[in-house]
Amino acid sequence: QESIVLNLPFYHIFGYGVLTTSLFAGAIGVVMDKFDPKIFLSTIEKHRPRLLYTVPPILIYLAKNPMVKEFDCSSLEFVMTGAAPAGNDIRNEFKSRHKNVSILCQGYGMTECGMASHLPDPSDKEYLGVGKIVPNFEQKIFDIVTGQEVAVGERGEVCVRSPTVMMGYLNRPEATAETIDKEGWLHTGDIGYMDEDGNTYIVDRLKELIKVKGLQVPPAELEDLLLSHPLVRDAAVIGLPDERRGELVRAYVVRADQSLTEYDIIELVAQKVCEYKHITGGVKFVNEIPK
Repeated sequence: QESIVLNLPFYHIFGYGVLTTSLFAGAIGVVMDKFDPKIFLSTIEKHRPRLLYTVPPILIYLAKNPMVKEFDCSSLEFVMTGAAPAGNDIRNEFKSRHKNVSILCQGYGMTECGMASHLPDPSDKEYLGVGKIVPNFEQKIFDIVTGQEVAVGERGEVCVRSPTVMMGYLNRPEATAETIDKEGWLHTGDIGYMDEDGNTYIVDRLKELIKVKGLQVPPAELEDLLLSHPLVRDAAVIGLPDERRGELVRAYVVRADQSLTEYDIIELVAQKVCEYKHITGGVKFVNEIPK
């Protein structure tokens, strides 16, 4: 008698996995042809799913947008997010608003992996990071400069190996060789680290890292920090080319209240992170962040 809202694209392994899960379980799968906030919320209210599989931008919407209060989302009990990092601040804000959700966790995988390579450990009620490597998978984290394996707690590119990893991209041998090395390690392009208990944490995409004076600035870290502000409804951080610093850090912000100023944003970041991560490229206020 379960209902599952199929709000993720089926060409992505996360969306396809949720589709096949609903079919395998004999559940009612409610297909959305595109993401429309009002239709999404009304679908939850009408079909009352207990489980929701989603992505951080939608998690942010559910945590912060005032429209959510107009709909009954009290049926939700279990929410899993993936496809991008979801920071602690936004997760805590979501849980404080949706108190009926007893489990909020993250998973991790790639279409190239054949689905999930990491899932939450049910015995760990804190649901740290994206969980632990699943059976049949191996993991190594490599330094993005030296290519050497890093120690526990150090950041690098997350690489996985498994019989379920793809054979390659169809008719694209060069792209395949760039992604899967000679030892069979799939280079995910994601930056992360592993703690002493085996939990993996995804920090950001390798290609999206902002380089300031040769130092790495993960946009996801700053976006999570910005979203912790009660007057920030949504945010995105990018790098701008700069001759002296390499790149400048710019923030795009959707305000919940017009009283929020550029100075407020710059000071929030300056007080929380080291100097090279500061907002040096200015703040642009926008009506929405493109999804």
